[in-house]
Amino acid sequence: MVSDVQTWRQRLEWGVGANAPRPDGTLKVTGEFAYSSDLYLADMIWGVTLRSPHPSAWIRSVDVGPALAMPGVFAALTHEDVPGEKFYGLELRHQPVLAVDQVRYQGEPVALVAADHPERARRAAGAIVVDYEVREAVVDPRRAAFDPSCPSVHEGGNVLRHQPVRVGSDLGAPVVVTGEYEVGMQDQAFLGPESGLAVPAEDGGVDLFVATQWLHVDRDQIAPCLGLEPERVRLTLAGVGGAFGAREDLSMQVHACMLALRTGRPVKIVYNREESFFGHVHRHPARMRYEHGATEDGRLLYVRAEILLDGGAYCSSSPAVVGNAASLGVGPYEVPNIHLDAYGVYTNNPPCGAMRGFGAVQACYAYESQMDRLAEACGVSPVEIRVRNAVSQGSKLATGQVVDSPAPLAGMLRGLAAQPLPAASGGGPLDMPGGVAQTTRGEGVRRGVGYAVGIKNICFSEGFDDYSTARVRAELLGGEPHVLVHTAAAEVGQGLVTIQEQIARTELGVDRVTVAQADTTVGSAGSSSASRQSYVTGGAVKAACEAVRARLDALREGGLSLVEALELAGAVEETRRYRHRPTFPMDPVTGQGDSHAQLALCVHRAVVDVDVELGLVKVVELAAVQDVGRVLNPLALEGQIHGGSAQGLGLALMEEIQVTGGRVLNPSFTDYLIPTILDMPPMRLTILENPDPHAPYGLRGAGEPSTLSSTPAVAAAVRAATGLPLTRVPIRPHDIALPPSTSRRIS
Repeated sequence: MVSDVQTWRQRLEWGVGANAPRPDGTLKVTGEFAYSSDLYLADMIWGVTLRSPHPSAWIRSVDVGPALAMPGVFAALTHEDVPGEKFYGLELRHQPVLAVDQVRYQGEPVALVAADHPERARRAAGAIVVDYEVREAVVDPRRAAFDPSCPSVHEGGNVLRHQPVRVGSDLGAPVVVTGEYEVGMQDQAFLGPESGLAVPAEDGGVDLFVATQWLHVDRDQIAPCLGLEPERVRLTLAGVGGAFGAREDLSMQVHACMLALRTGRPVKIVYNREESFFGHVHRHPARMRYEHGATEDGRLLYVRAEILLDGGAYCSSSPAVVGNAASLGVGPYEVPNIHLDAYGVYTNNPPCGAMRGFGAVQACYAYESQMDRLAEACGVSPVEIRVRNAVSQGSKLATGQVVDSPAPLAGMLRGLAAQPLPAASGGGPLDMPGGVAQTTRGEGVRRGVGYAVGIKNICFSEGFDDYSTARVRAELLGGEPHVLVHTAAAEVGQGLVTIQEQIARTELGVDRVTVAQADTTVGSAGSSSASRQSYVTGGAVKAACEAVRARLDALREGGLSLVEALELAGAVEETRRYRHRPTFPMDPVTGQGDSHAQLALCVHRAVVDVDVELGLVKVVELAAVQDVGRVLNPLALEGQIHGGSAQGLGLALMEEIQVTGGRVLNPSFTDYLIPTILDMPPMRLTILENPDPHAPYGLRGAGEPSTLSSTPAVAAAVRAATGLPLTRVPIRPHDIALPPSTSRRIS
């Protein structure tokens, strides 16, 4: 029977490795796809959240009477109405469902309103009277971490995790470069705001249809707050309009369920764009100090580093972010001596948590900036300094973990450097920084080229029980073989539904495959984050398909066809759980330990034109080389690398949540800028396939690595064009602009 399966695989048009079309692609392009914000029931009402205008204050009283007195209002709730536990959280359950006696950040939820129209609900929320006693806000992360006189945001102090890494001793070196670097607070900026619909059920429970990244962990946080058993809180994934980490934490989930259970009516909550900025976590801003010591020819002898990450008011996933920053904080380089300290701290700034590449992005900007400084100090090229120190298979990382799968970094760098550079700009309006605004005709424009490397862990790390579950059913429908795949894995735009279909077609040789809507009636699939779903959910689907195939093969040993075997069996269904190999916590003193399941590498080269008089930047080209182990869907893979590169470019040049005194100044897409199609240059991609023997099909998670290296590559190119140190991203026009006398035309 194996030979039959091999023959089927050869026949399949849309199996693993093919550009299989997305089942949701046409609907999304035509605008017909139903997102969570499109949910509707005839008798539903609308929920709205009242949020604190202060980053830090005591709450003396909350009066919901004026809201309840308004016509069309069904409920107005405070923390006193929370039916179960009043706190939730991903790692620490200390974030209040609704503020109890204080608020710790601007935008913290204080009260809820349900009404028969969204505008009436908003007016009712605005009528609630809250008596605040404003207090000093802790907004400086360095003061929060190291000043004993600083107030504590939470009991127990402001440092939520300190992770050292200690390797070897602190040696001297003939060449030493130092630098201080800063990364601003980036927003995930997904296009679909937080939204969902909660429906009260006959058993006293609730059904929640919601855009999320992690159905089961949402449920396990929601149920205790509602005072319900987990089986009476049923979640179904609604259409997700992007995520990038921000949907790992709860937003409106408990609130909608509370209102639905209180009113006995379906309740829909949809954030507007401004509320979305306050309603989810962001990328941790970082302040970093680095010192690199090397031989005169540029071989690293030691790295000393301090990485300070501002986690904001609550924990979220900050401990994991700190762990990533610490373990990957010296980059994909062989360093015999390391003295690194990574800290995550509480402040009264907006809460920060998961965002694409978390922890590794911030560190990558610093260590890659340092490698450019070291190259200059040693008189070698930026590519050569990286080649001389690059890890390879068999190298040890900072944590002592051995790289036990292919890691051809030196070859990736050399291959990228050998690619031709783009031609000089043609001089047309679209070719110049500033574009069609025609702010320049090229008088002060200079070109720069920059390189950067990133290393990213794939899947959850540090001993987390990381697994996914898949249920696969083969049966006859209309006389033809059909396969149903059911997992709880969240499709957040990355193409996971397509990958599940491709795996089922490949393993079972059946063209007709349907992926059921993700929900909590099947076992957990974990989060759609950490570039893990193709690995673990793909592994679970593959394992379940193999079990189904084994049963079908047993039936067919008598010479039955597949159709005859399915007629005899009626249906064949198997559920399998897949885990990647075990990982281990980092030692709290030395930072040593095999903390990661898989590692992925990406290299970027950026070419920019910079108007040094006006401070404008045009990214002319991004070229990337990434090792993905095995390509499952070429088109989807290219989209992931393009998207990650775009978010990295945004962090380099434009994206930052402006926070002053704990207050967000730009909670809109008018003032928070993200790259558009006019900002993204053409990309040249080189995809390598060096299979990881530990992973299904040899694949490597590919969604995040390009985000790491694109930011420092663009920053390095701008430095090369301007000669300025530029130690902070995003780089603003006022960071670049030089006196006119120093400018020159591109040659």
